[in-house]
Amino acid sequence: MRRHAIRALVPAVLATVVLAGCSSSSGGGTDPGKNGDGAPAQAAESTAAPEKGVTLGGAGSACELPVTFDLAADWKPQAVDVEPGSELAALGRQGSATMVCEIDAKPAGNIGYLRVWQGKGAGTAPRAALEDFVAGDPNATGASYEETEAGSVAAAEVTYTVEAELLDGKKTERAFAVATPDGPVVVHLGGLDSQEHEEMLPAYELARSTLKLD
Repeated sequence: MRRHAIRALVPAVLATVVLAGCSSSSGGGTDPGKNGDGAPAQAAESTAAPEKGVTLGGAGSACELPVTFDLAADWKPQAVDVEPGSELAALGRQGSATMVCEIDAKPAGNIGYLRVWQGKGAGTAPRAALEDFVAGDPNATGASYEETEAGSVAAAEVTYTVEAELLDGKKTERAFAVATPDGPVVVHLGGLDSQEHEEMLPAYELARSTLKLD
């Protein structure tokens, strides 16, 4: 299995910042509701069902996980190794969860990632896993939780905002969590800004609706 160290996140973050100034889809970080004639078309695109790509999580896939789910076409997954004791290890940990997979949306035309995080404790409930995950981000505010399903598996979901310091504003993020025998799994969607986040929601919903315990 191809794996990359957590240090690979730094160039990814830098690339995001550089691309912010030239991405037409990001609109320079503006509110998607204030983009004039382009907003209705973008809203329609965000609700369209995406074309299905590969199934992630099973043996032999880019990231072997306790769950499987479908990716939108052209989203590129790569396993992540968080090296204990490394200077950048903190980037791969949030709360008690550790990042295990990063799925890049740039090949599909968006700036952002789906990231999969693995927690500890087979008995940890999905909402408790999410509360711990959100508490691990000091910039998270306004968290709203709900009980839901991922595929046919009981799940919890959270939507919240974070202060995007490099973009001088707030942006929306969300995540869902399920319990597995190997501990909770959290699937998180960020994005360069709230507009990018909205445009990537169909891929996030595809992952959530097709999830199965492996």
